[in-house]
Amino acid sequence: MSAIYDFSGKVALITGSSSGIGAATALLLAKSGANVVITGRNADNVSKVCEECTKLSPKGLKALPVVADVTKEADLDRLLDTTIKTFGKLDILVNNAGFGSFSQISDAEYLKTQRSVFETNLNSVIYLTHKSIQYLKKTKGNIINISSVAGIQSAKGMSGYCMSKAALDMFTKCIAVDLGSKGIRVNSVNPGAVRTNILRDMPVTDEQTNAIWDAMSSIYPVGRCGESVDIANAVAYLASDQASFVTGTILVADGGHLAANVNSGFD
Repeated sequence: MSAIYDFSGKVALITGSSSGIGAATALLLAKSGANVVITGRNADNVSKVCEECTKLSPKGLKALPVVADVTKEADLDRLLDTTIKTFGKLDILVNNAGFGSFSQISDAEYLKTQRSVFETNLNSVIYLTHKSIQYLKKTKGNIINISSVAGIQSAKGMSGYCMSKAALDMFTKCIAVDLGSKGIRVNSVNPGAVRTNILRDMPVTDEQTNAIWDAMSSIYPVGRCGESVDIANAVAYLASDQASFVTGTILVADGGHLAANVNSGFD
């Protein structure tokens, strides 16, 4: 990862940053000079990413670790309060925490599964965004939501995930309009298939997961699946001053997934 942008003096809070896209984003922003807040449910993973961010920071800035579950409002309050108490402000909020789900509407556990998906992928974003506005308007900051091509394209057996991301995209656009007068920009990045642990909570084995990524790679126009850093680069652009005229945008970073009409569902 090369430091293309200068985020010196900026404070970035990235949810779900103990692995995958969130971790890659934190590493890139730290390498670009930002103070970063690392959060996730696994304390060891949070600590590990913090150490990596601190090593990459040009000035050796220490990343802030906060173990938290985004589905718990008390945890989100603590996460934000700790950020402000430590750094005194917030410039960049990256709502990245989320997970995939596979469930048919006829399944006995369908309603329970969908509630869980919405709690993480949508409700947590709404809550943390609402609570962060008072700080972001002071810094003329910005918000980047990590969505998915699933918010644009339907997929068999993934109605809950698709609905949560479609709602997130509309939230992004509406809130961009609402917060524009406060000097806050709001955008989303919609990845295609990215090699992360997004499928960990779905009924697929590691072997099946790798097969899915390989299959996607073979039909994506760019000839490969995405890597976490690909999405981190998109986030860094949207968070930077170079994107000062960009708000309410759904930035698709999918390797040609939508253009090629790739099927994301499970048969």
